[in-house]
Amino acid sequence: MNLENLKRRALVSWASVGVLAALCLVLAALQYVWLGEISRAERARLQESLQNSVQRLAQDFNADVSAALAAVRPPNELIDETGPQKAYAAQWSRWRDSGAQPGLFARAGLAIPKDDGVELFLMDETRNEFLSAAWPQSWEGMRGGLLRRLRDRRGGPLPDSNSALLELPRFGRRGEGPSPGAEQEWLVVELDLDVVRSTLLPALLARHVGTGMPIQAQVRDRFDPAVTIFASGSQTPPAPDSKAEASVGLLDVNRFEPGRRGGGRFQKGGGPPPVDFNRGRWQLDVRYADGTLDSIVARIRWRNLGISAAILALMMLTAVLLVRFSRQQQQLAELQMNFVAGVSHELRTPLTVIRTAAYNLRGRVAANPAQVERYGTLIQDESEKLTTLVEQVLRFSSARAGHAVGERAPVAVEGVIDEALHSRRLGTAGGRIVVEKNLEPGLPLVMADELALKHAIQNLLDNAVKYGTENSDWIGVSARRVDDAVEVRIADRGPGIPAEEQANIFNAFFRGRRAQQEQIHGTGLGLNLVKKIVEAHGGNIRVESKPGRGTEFILRIPAAPAELQDEFAHTSG
Repeated sequence: MNLENLKRRALVSWASVGVLAALCLVLAALQYVWLGEISRAERARLQESLQNSVQRLAQDFNADVSAALAAVRPPNELIDETGPQKAYAAQWSRWRDSGAQPGLFARAGLAIPKDDGVELFLMDETRNEFLSAAWPQSWEGMRGGLLRRLRDRRGGPLPDSNSALLELPRFGRRGEGPSPGAEQEWLVVELDLDVVRSTLLPALLARHVGTGMPIQAQVRDRFDPAVTIFASGSQTPPAPDSKAEASVGLLDVNRFEPGRRGGGRFQKGGGPPPVDFNRGRWQLDVRYADGTLDSIVARIRWRNLGISAAILALMMLTAVLLVRFSRQQQQLAELQMNFVAGVSHELRTPLTVIRTAAYNLRGRVAANPAQVERYGTLIQDESEKLTTLVEQVLRFSSARAGHAVGERAPVAVEGVIDEALHSRRLGTAGGRIVVEKNLEPGLPLVMADELALKHAIQNLLDNAVKYGTENSDWIGVSARRVDDAVEVRIADRGPGIPAEEQANIFNAFFRGRRAQQEQIHGTGLGLNLVKKIVEAHGGNIRVESKPGRGTEFILRIPAAPAELQDEFAHTSG
């Protein structure tokens, strides 16, 4: 009934593991769906965050350029007082000496309408004044645009092939000049692209787009998309048809020039007009250097799925190991119960015999010397059985505590075998046991605890008598030298050990199916104790057995060092 309970508990445990596995599969499916939704939300969040970052970058970039333009534009009062050329030159010098936005503009010019054309005055840094000069070839687009504006009398940004050129007009006031409200002159400045590339844009990228993931930023000219103004790092520019994760316009000229149509004015409802981040002479495209946002989110998703799967697998493995450990503990408990039952039976039998013999000796048998001797011998035999059982249990306890053997000394294996062959069990078996002894001459000494080694060999001999003499009364004992060890073999011609039990025979409390069925006395500790004793001597033990052809135990004990061999031989001689 107890075995049935153990089997029932094992079935319940494995059924629980099955239920847990099913729940883990359901949880895995839900996690797959959840992680998909989380990944989509994460992608939207990352894209929105990146877009907001580049928009803030564009605002700061435009603000820096606007502040620089405002700093180089003189007030109308100064222009009225000193004239355009001197006023603009004085303002330019003050801006340059202030150190604000250092080096943002490479050069500046003042364009003033004259007759049917536009005369250019370039800033001479050494003389701190605007001097008349020919239009530079790279500024010809600006000159043509200004001429068209004078002819058409229409404002708005100039379609210029040189996107780094910015013109800042000054509009006439009421009562000023022949055309009040018309553009009086233009301050033309050229951005220093080296400063923009090396200082301004890298600083803004580090401030606003420091996402933790490497990015690739590219600024292109909207007039000519094939022209790259800036590319972050040493990375190769992306393919023209590759889609950017976030884009924004830079250099929104309308926002630099108050008073121009569509720029710098407030709406009727009050407040500045909304920012249009799609406008600007340049376009900033930002991509992730490690791949597209979709591929990055997909990698993160698969990584999270892998982590989740590993956690679920760990949970399942833990559950399986717990069930297996629980099952092993149940089996160990069963073996321990069998051990207690076996020891109780082993104790009960000799105690009953001793008590019966003692009772009989108190009666009329005491007057019969032959009966007294018989009962005395019986008491002695049963007492030795009790002593052997108690010693075995005590030795097992010591072995479990790591004290399988005591102090070791050089020992002759032949003497240990001879003493074991004269054990009580072989003696009580009578003359029916045929022991074939084959000991190789000149065996080396071994370093051993003689009493423990004798106990191990005697236990193997006792097992051979107990289990191996059912069909044959033969027992073989042999010893020979193998390399630097002594090999002892103890064989029988009994029924053998089933193959499925051979891996467990050295386990504590294990008893084979035949021993349990035939109720052969034993505790299941003997072979375990033999193995511990042999291994404590630095040796090893193994078994060779075939059903119906007998069993042979082979143990090897290392030989003592050569100097001890010589010393012992000299002493014994």
